[in-house]
Amino acid sequence: MIVSSLDGSLTFYRAHTPQWASQPLSGAGAGRKGGRLNRPGVHALYLAASPATAIAEYQQLASLMPPLTLAAYHVRLASVVDFRAGFDPRVWPPLWQELQCNWRQLAFADRIEPPSWVLSDEVLAAGHAGILFPSTIDPTGANLVVYVDALGANDALAVHDPDSALPRDRSSWSAP
Repeated sequence: MIVSSLDGSLTFYRAHTPQWASQPLSGAGAGRKGGRLNRPGVHALYLAASPATAIAEYQQLASLMPPLTLAAYHVRLASVVDFRAGFDPRVWPPLWQELQCNWRQLAFADRIEPPSWVLSDEVLAAGHAGILFPSTIDPTGANLVVYVDALGANDALAVHDPDSALPRDRSSWSAP
C-alpha cells in the first residue's frame, strides 16, 4: 500500500449505463446501493485505467454486452491509497485482504457489512479522496474509485467532453 498523488496527466475511463451518462461526475449510481469500496450513501465514481478494463468491469459476467456510454476523465488527486502493489499490515491490518471479497453476496444476500466497506471508511477517515486497486475482472487492469464528496481544493475531476456530446439530463429515460 502506497499513499500517493495523481498529477492530472493520467486519463481514466468509465463505461456508464446510458441513463447515468448525464451525471458523469456525481457518483450517485454507486451511492444508491453501494459498491465494492463504498457503502450506500457514499457517492463514489469507479474509473478504470484503460478503456478495455472499463468495458470489462461494466460487462462483469453478463453473456451479452449491455448498452454503455464510454467516457474519459482527467483526474488530479492530492492523496490516494494505492493497493496495486501490496500493503503494509502495520497501516492497513487484514482489511486490505478483504478488498476482493464477494461484497454483493455479503451486503445483499447475507445482510452482512462487507469488510471492503470498512476499508473504504478507513481510507476516507484518513483524508484520502480515492483508492487505486487491481481489477477483479481484468487481471491486467487497474481501477480507481474517487470519493466525490471527499474532493479537496487541490483535487480535480473532469469528464472529457469537448463537443458536449454527453446528455444533459435523464429525460430520454423518463416514462412517456
